[in-house]
Amino acid sequence: MKWLRGVLFADPAIFIATIFFGTISLIVSFFDSTGAVQIRVARAWARTLLAVSGIRVRVEGLEQIDPNASYVFVSNHLSYMDTPVALANISAQFRFLAKRGLFQIPFLGTHLSRAGHIPVPREDPRAAVKTMQVAAETIQRKKISLLIFPEGGRSHDGVLRPFKEGGAYIAIRAGVPVVPMVMIGTREILPYGGGIVRSGKVTLRILKPIETKEMSLKDRSALTDRLRQLIAEELDVSGAAA
Repeated sequence: MKWLRGVLFADPAIFIATIFFGTISLIVSFFDSTGAVQIRVARAWARTLLAVSGIRVRVEGLEQIDPNASYVFVSNHLSYMDTPVALANISAQFRFLAKRGLFQIPFLGTHLSRAGHIPVPREDPRAAVKTMQVAAETIQRKKISLLIFPEGGRSHDGVLRPFKEGGAYIAIRAGVPVVPMVMIGTREILPYGGGIVRSGKVTLRILKPIETKEMSLKDRSALTDRLRQLIAEELDVSGAAA
């Protein structure tokens, strides 16, 4: 997490935007028990970060989703800029399933906690399973969506890593569609280990939702494989086109 703090301090505009919107998010959290207003603040923060960094995002397939429905969004993970790209461009009311370390970052961590995002204790498998159960129940109870990066972290070299089954597990248990998404270009604007955000073009491609109502938890492995294959195929096509 020291690296992410370094990114914030390396770019004054990003630092100021994070402090400004983080403060607003903290204030409204005392009056917004649902987290919906805080998500709107987070979207404004994300759009500001993209704008001041000179990042242009092309969104494909947005018509595939209903902003009022609940989903589990599953995406490849190339960069810390994946989060602002998703926040700025997905209209559904969603929360993140994120590693616990992010919740320890000043302002960002406060927003994540009070807005209802869900920390994952990776070091404790039993607690991680409990977290997935809670996530599924939260989707059903609050009628929201969830965004998961099933690789478990950013790709160091841009190669798609194996997927963990958490996203499929949560979607099946909650009985909501799972939506595969593809991030293209975020590694070029902020690579793993990089400290400076570069300007550039990014594509967010939303694929067709996959229904899970007829699935059981026994199907989670096959569903996970299918999600990874769909995303890998899109990355291969994009790589060939480039």
